[in-house]
Amino acid sequence: MTASPETPLLHDISRSGDVPAATDAEIAGIVAVARARGVRALTLGSGRTPAAIATVDAVAVEWERGGGRIADHVTWPETAASWLRQARRFTTTTPDLWVMTGPRPGWAQMTRRLLWSTPWSAADTIVTSVIADPAALALVGTAYLEGLTGVDAEGSAWTVTDGLLRPGQRSRLAAE
Repeated sequence: MTASPETPLLHDISRSGDVPAATDAEIAGIVAVARARGVRALTLGSGRTPAAIATVDAVAVEWERGGGRIADHVTWPETAASWLRQARRFTTTTPDLWVMTGPRPGWAQMTRRLLWSTPWSAADTIVTSVIADPAALALVGTAYLEGLTGVDAEGSAWTVTDGLLRPGQRSRLAAE
């Protein structure tokens, strides 16, 4: 296991506004990846922007439509003193998989806090396309995100392996 970053807090990062909500293909891809892993319960995490909330709400609807269970939905702010309260709540439940989205700076801060202070595992997490940006992943460091899976706007999955974002197969459900 790779050691945690020196400090969970980032300094002097640019703040961005809201990002687009996930596409239908992206939502279908997230659900397909989770189902392929045999997942039954998800914990959803998101920034507090309208698009981030809309994305996790869409994931929840599709997930529950197929008989899955949502263990919890935790939101986090773009700026905070430490994100510790949100990180602890995010990992209090015992989901089979975590799903995360939101503007990149808040996601990076939350993820760094998760790595620093909780038993959270990137390998048990799926993120949305807004986080599939190398610059966003660099805010945390891909060395700390081994096994992290994401789904792009077209429904294709990718995984962080050996510190690199590697494309995967397009989800059959997302292609339909």
